[in-house]
Amino acid sequence: MIQRVLAVAGCAIFCVTLSASLAAGQKGKGGPAKGDAAKGKAVFEQCALCHSVDSPEKKVGPSLQGLFKHKTLQNGKPVNDANVLAQINNGGNGMPAYADTLTPEDKANLLAYLHTL
Repeated sequence: MIQRVLAVAGCAIFCVTLSASLAAGQKGKGGPAKGDAAKGKAVFEQCALCHSVDSPEKKVGPSLQGLFKHKTLQNGKPVNDANVLAQINNGGNGMPAYADTLTPEDKANLLAYLHTL
C-alpha cells in the first residue's frame, strides 16, 4: 500500500515538474512572452532607420504601421508573434538578423511595442 502511495505521489510530482518545464520552454520558443511596450519603443529606434510606424509609406523596409492588424507579413506568413519574431531573428531581403544582437527581453519588449501600432 505504501509503495502504491509513493508511486502515485512520485508520478504527480513528475507531471507537475514536466508541465512547469514545458510552460517555461514555450516562452523561449515564441510562446506568449510579456514585454514592456515603452521599453520596446526605445528598442525600435534602431529599426526606425528602415521602418516607419506612423505612415504606410515604405522606407528601406516596409512600414510597420498597424502590423498586427494585417493578415500576412510581406513573406506571406500570417502575422503572429512567432512569425514576427522569426523575421526579427533571421532577417532577410536586406534586413539584418537580430538573433544575436537583441536580448530575449529586448525582443519581448519590441513585440509588445509592435502590438501597439
